[in-house]
Amino acid sequence: MSEQNTPQNDAAELPQDENSIIAERRSKLDAIRAQGGVAFPNDFRPQHKAADLKEQYGTKTREELEEMNVQVVVAGRMMLRREAGKKAAFAVLQDASGSKADGRIQFYVTTDKTGEAEMEAFRRYDLGDILGLEGTLFKTKTDELTVKVSGLRLLTKSLRPLPDKFHGLSDQETKYRQRYVDLIMSEDTRRTFKARTAAMTSIRNFMNSNQFMEVETPMLHVIPGGAAAKPFITHHNALDMQMYLRIAPELYLKRLVVGGFDRVFEVNRNFRNEGVSPRHNPEFTMMEFYAAYVDYKWLMDFTEQVIRKAAVDAHGTAVLTYQGRELDLSKPFRRLTIVGAINLYAPHYTNEQLHDAEFLKAELKKFGVKPHVISGLGALQLSLFEETAEAQLWEPTYIIDYPVEVSPLARASDTVAGITERFELFMTGREIANGFSELNDAEDQAARFQAQVAAKDAGDEEAMYYDADFIRALEYGMPPTGGCGIGIDRLMMLITDSPNIRDVILFPHLRREE
Repeated sequence: MSEQNTPQNDAAELPQDENSIIAERRSKLDAIRAQGGVAFPNDFRPQHKAADLKEQYGTKTREELEEMNVQVVVAGRMMLRREAGKKAAFAVLQDASGSKADGRIQFYVTTDKTGEAEMEAFRRYDLGDILGLEGTLFKTKTDELTVKVSGLRLLTKSLRPLPDKFHGLSDQETKYRQRYVDLIMSEDTRRTFKARTAAMTSIRNFMNSNQFMEVETPMLHVIPGGAAAKPFITHHNALDMQMYLRIAPELYLKRLVVGGFDRVFEVNRNFRNEGVSPRHNPEFTMMEFYAAYVDYKWLMDFTEQVIRKAAVDAHGTAVLTYQGRELDLSKPFRRLTIVGAINLYAPHYTNEQLHDAEFLKAELKKFGVKPHVISGLGALQLSLFEETAEAQLWEPTYIIDYPVEVSPLARASDTVAGITERFELFMTGREIANGFSELNDAEDQAARFQAQVAAKDAGDEEAMYYDADFIRALEYGMPPTGGCGIGIDRLMMLITDSPNIRDVILFPHLRREE
C-alpha cells in the first residue's frame, strides 16, 4: 500500500498457529449467525474491476479525480490491511481482473464516511475475506489510486489464513496440490493460466477460420488406439465390460473423415498410464486435427502457423525466451531426417555404422537401451537419434521420414522403402507435435495392426490392439488425409516460460497426500 512501505498482516494473527486462527475465524462466523445476519449473502453485484479502473483512471491527477467524482462498486478478496489511526484504515482488494494492470486496488475506510458500526465490523474482518464495497475514486499523497469507501459488506468469510504475502506458497508441491491458494497469492500463476486460455482461444479461432469443425469423440474406449501407449483400464458395470481411458482420439476422428467431414479437430484430454516427469502428466491435453486431400508436407506448414499464431496471441510475439534462452518461432521451422539429425549432432558416426543393425544394437547398449528383439534398422536409428540428437533440438525442428515399424498408422512412402510420410516437431529438446499422411489402405492397415499384435504378444505393453471396426471404416473408403496432434501442455510450457508441465496444468496429478 502506498501509505506504508511494508504493510503488515493483522497483528493478532502473527503469533498464532493455524488451528487457533481457524478457531478464531469460526467464532467470528458464529457471531454473525448468532446476530441473525446472513453469513454468506448473494445480493451484491460488483460493477467495476480493479484492472479496468487502474487502466482508465490511473493516470488522472488528484484534482481531476476529485472533479470527476467517479463512483465505483467493486468486490474481491482483502489481501492487505493497515490501520491509520483509530478512525481510518487502508486495505487492498484483489479481484479476478488483471491483464495490462494487476487485479488489485487500494481502499480507504474511515469512520466519517461509513459510520462507527461499519468501521467496527471492518476491524473484525480478516485477510482473505471477500468483501463488497462502494465508494469514490481518489489518489493518496503518494499518488496511489484508491477507493474512499462509503459502504462495505462481508460477502464470504475466509476460515483459513492465507500464506505469508511476501513469499506466497514456497513449497512447490503445495502450490500444485492447493492450486486455489496459489492462484490467490501469485500474480505469475494467474498470468500463466490466462496466457493458456488466450493460446487455446487463438488455436480454436485459427482452426475455425480454416474451415475445421470442432467435434467431441469418446473418452471411454473399448479398444485403446491411436498411439503407442499404456492405457488406464476401467470397468463398465452396466455393460459388464472392460474399457480403457482414451490414449488418443485419432481413430475416431478418422472415422469422421470417412463419414464425409473433410476437416475436423478436437481439443482432447488423453490418459496414459506411464511415468510422471517435468514433461509428462498421466492426464494431458492435445489438439488433434485431420484434413482430407492434404499430405504431411502441408501439415508441417499448417502446424507451424497454428503454433506461431498461438504464441503471438498469448505472448505478444513469436520470439520467446525459455529458461533464459531465446526460442524464435517467427522463422520457418527446420526439417531433418532421423539420420540427418544424428549426422548433425553426433557426427562421429559414419554412414556405414548408421546402416549397420548390429552396430546400432551394440551402441545402444552403451546408452542403457535394450532394443526390442523385433526392432528393425529404422527403429534402431530412431533409438540412437533419441539418445544423441533429440535433446539438442532447441530451435523448432521437424524430424521427418519415420520408419514403418514405429508408425503403424502412417502412410508408407511411395518412393523410399521402409519409411512413412511422418514427422515429429521438436523444440527445446522435447517433442511438441506428431503428424503424418494417414494410412487409408485398409489391407495395409490390417497388416500393420497384426504386426502390433505380434509386438504386444512379444511383451511390448505400448503396442496397439487390432481394431476391426476401424478397418471396417477404412473399407468404406477414406480420402487421402493428413493428421496431426499438438501437445498443448508442452506448448504452453514454452509460451509461458514454465520449466515443469505441472506449472501449466491447473490440477496436476500428485501422489496421495500423507
